[in-house]
Amino acid sequence: MAAERKSKEREPGSDDAPRRTSKKKRKDGPRRSLLGRTVYWSLVLGLWCFIGAIGLIAWVAAHLPPIQSLEVPKRPPSIQIVGLNGRVLATRGEMGGAAVPLRELPPFLPKAFLAIEDKRFYSHWGLDPMGVLRAVGANVLHRGVAQGGSTITQQLAKNLFLTQERTVQRKLQEVILAAWLERKYSKDEILDLYLNRVYFGSGAYGVEAAAQRYFGKSARNVTLSEAALLAGLVKSPSRSAPTVNLDRAIARRAVVLQAMVDSGAIAPAQAAAAKKERVALKDALQRDDPNGAWFKEEVRRLRERVGQAGREERKP
Repeated sequence: MAAERKSKEREPGSDDAPRRTSKKKRKDGPRRSLLGRTVYWSLVLGLWCFIGAIGLIAWVAAHLPPIQSLEVPKRPPSIQIVGLNGRVLATRGEMGGAAVPLRELPPFLPKAFLAIEDKRFYSHWGLDPMGVLRAVGANVLHRGVAQGGSTITQQLAKNLFLTQERTVQRKLQEVILAAWLERKYSKDEILDLYLNRVYFGSGAYGVEAAAQRYFGKSARNVTLSEAALLAGLVKSPSRSAPTVNLDRAIARRAVVLQAMVDSGAIAPAQAAAAKKERVALKDALQRDDPNGAWFKEEVRRLRERVGQAGREERKP
């Protein structure tokens, strides 16, 4: 009787261990299965996203001009009206200055553009992920387009080969062309092309044309203050040009100088001195000549008529 009682007492204990184990297995089984399914479908989704991205890039690339045919376009033509004494009276049309090699520019001039437009220019491959994330965060915060994440290489690609429209397709084309430029040219060559092609407002393309247009001097001879002002025009050349809004141009100059200090390009004392420097615009820009405006316009029209007549004479 005692033995039977002990065996009966052991039976519940002996059955409880397997029962607890089976319950644990039933609990862990679905968990492992759920984790496995999550990992599996995440991999599948990632694979399809990768395939879709490759397909999208291929489609965008197929709508680009052939890479082999892409060349840096010629500068836009312009008309200079010169007086009998050799003095330039006016410039009509888009003004493209002579290309100035990067090595001939003051060192602080390209540094001003790098500080305000692309701090990591020499470390990225044409696209700056950190810059894109920063721009997206700023745009979401301001609920609009507060910053752009384009690198100098992307800006060059857009200025050379693409339109100014803001579409997803155009942005993807810009990234592909930026990668192509990075493979074809060195960093210094890209910066050289950029400085000699970017638009500065008032019809001036390139840093030499802008320096001549606004300050009446070569880009080789600009001061730190003038270099910072030019660099500040790139973001909004039509609105920030000193001939349109001098106060805005000066405010942008201060932003560029501070960016140069933050990047270590110049000392705070240099920035403070440059901020105090008066903006000395070219004499022709400071005093308009209303009496000569009609003459300049007539010269432009006469040239158009002469050019049209010449083309008609050459027709067979």
